[in-house]
This record gives sequence, structure tokens and C-alpha cells, in this order.
Amino acid sequence: MKVRQFAVAALACLPMIASAADVVFVNQSSWEIHEIYFSPAKQKSWGEDHLDKEVLNKGDSLTLTGVTKGKWDVQVVDEDGDKCVLEDVNIDGTDKWVITDKELLACQAAS
Repeated sequence: MKVRQFAVAALACLPMIASAADVVFVNQSSWEIHEIYFSPAKQKSWGEDHLDKEVLNKGDSLTLTGVTKGKWDVQVVDEDGDKCVLEDVNIDGTDKWVITDKELLACQAAS
């Protein structure tokens, strides 16, 4: 299993350590994850792709550090270009999201 860790300076609006959180993504789906974006809740102003040119294969995990605590929308894009948006996600500490086929298929059915 590959583990990647990135600092999220773009999301860290306040430099205080107490206001920062870690977010861990674990891909347990059948699809590669090619893009992960954050936006302040309800704004849909997606920032940078936190995977850049990397790919999150099945079993891989990605840890984003320095994420400002609060409400965020999160968009995940798979290898087929299908987008899954999680809205009003409360990030308050060390959050772990396991991406499964069920979640990705549910997002596709809702769009």
C-alpha cells in the first residue's frame, strides 16, 4: 500500500496549529482516484487538485495535513472522470474517509 502525505497550505487560512486538522483518504474502491478537491462549504470554488499528477490506486491512502477545521465540500474524481461531491463535511480533527464502490456509485446515481 502506498501512503502519500501532503501539506495543504491553500486550505490553511490560519497558521495556528490548533485550528488545523489531518484528513486521510483511503481508496478501497475498484477505481483509481485521479483528483481530490476542497471548497469552502456551499461555495463550489474548487481549489487545487491535491493529487496533482498522482493517482490513488486501490489500497492507497493520502493524508492531507494542515486543513483548516470547519465545513468543507470535497470532490473526488475517478479514472472515468466521474465526480463524487460530499457536501458540508465537518473537518474537526483527524478525519478518515474510506472511499468504496458503494459511495462512488451512490454519487454517480445522484448526479
